[in-house]
Amino acid sequence: THVIHLAAMVGGLFKNIRYNLDFWRRNIHINDNVLHSAYETGVQKVVSCLSTCIFPDKTTYPIDESMIHNGPPHSSNFGYSYAKRMIDIQNRGYFEQHGCRFTAVIPTNVFGPHDNFNIEDGHVLPGLIHKVYLAKQTGSALTVWGTGKPRRQFIYSLDLARLFLWVLREYNEVEPIILSVGEEDEVSIREAAEAIVEAMDFRGELVFDVTKADGQFKKTASNAKLRRYLPGFQFTPFRQAVKETCAWFSANYANARK
Repeated sequence: THVIHLAAMVGGLFKNIRYNLDFWRRNIHINDNVLHSAYETGVQKVVSCLSTCIFPDKTTYPIDESMIHNGPPHSSNFGYSYAKRMIDIQNRGYFEQHGCRFTAVIPTNVFGPHDNFNIEDGHVLPGLIHKVYLAKQTGSALTVWGTGKPRRQFIYSLDLARLFLWVLREYNEVEPIILSVGEEDEVSIREAAEAIVEAMDFRGELVFDVTKADGQFKKTASNAKLRRYLPGFQFTPFRQAVKETCAWFSANYANARK
């Protein structure tokens, strides 16, 4: 009766740059299969997962739910971004033509236990956690790709899971909703790396490889709509969530996705 649609081909900045066509084709096929199968079998509600990278590259900040289709996304991940935008289009189509209650959430950068900690293809935070773990083992410096200046809002996967269940049970709009910590909780990649270094008690040198791409400098998202619905929702503090994720990765290194 209810579907949470999380299936996707996903990856970090460098994987997106290499495989834009694959990201477009695979995700378009996945999304059309899931949504049309849900319609054909009479599913009452589908909650799909979008991403803040779908927003226009040239925009004003903070971005909000009304701005998704206001211009092209960043060129580094246009395949994934456009495929994800199309979920919003399909949701509107199924509602207008068939009355289906299909919606979507837009989380900011998700991290937590059971993430993909692959250094080449994973997202920035789990990739950095894996790098710190290895640098600590070998006694070498920690090299962070890029300048460390881009800024991101990170949401802990356990907080996101609680919000997903609320959307499934309580949120009745077809229009998407951003699930994010506040604008004031945005951190730089340097600050994220420093939080991981502290959580894992890493004592080595921290080096930034400025020959590597930074990607989008910022994509600050407004959680005002979420706060109108849930003014009292408590997010796990960033450093605490990083500490719990690092502890999980260290304890489960042998079996973690990497």
